[in-house]
Amino acid sequence: MTDEDLVRSALEVAGRAPRTGDVPIGAVVWGPDGTELARACNAREALGDPTAHAEVLALRAAAAVHGDGWRLGGCTLAVTVEPCTMCAGALVLARVARVVFGAWEPRTGAVGSLWDVVRDRRLNHRPEVVGGVLEDECAALMRGFFADM
Repeated sequence: MTDEDLVRSALEVAGRAPRTGDVPIGAVVWGPDGTELARACNAREALGDPTAHAEVLALRAAAAVHGDGWRLGGCTLAVTVEPCTMCAGALVLARVARVVFGAWEPRTGAVGSLWDVVRDRRLNHRPEVVGGVLEDECAALMRGFFADM
């Protein structure tokens, strides 16, 4: 699969979030062999949980099926918006190999915009990052959600 295909999958799941009043962010985790392990959208409003970001929910679900406990070595996470500090930290701790995302988030982004948590040399793991994939489509989804509020 191409990086565009990965982000398209995340866009598909992101569309579910507004049904519960959540910001339309979607994340999909792919195994080392290209098998989809898990997908999730933001669910902070739906679950009343401040940590229920799409990335965290997808990582939790992927860890449950991956077969190496909490370690997601060799896995790729695709997400529609640049991860925040919490999610970037979770990606590092889960040992995700690659992060592919759509829209940059200059206000809260932590994989290259405001901060660069995932490339901090003091940490023991640094995933590869590919940003700006289908950026216009991902940004339009966010703009549309907030325009309707």
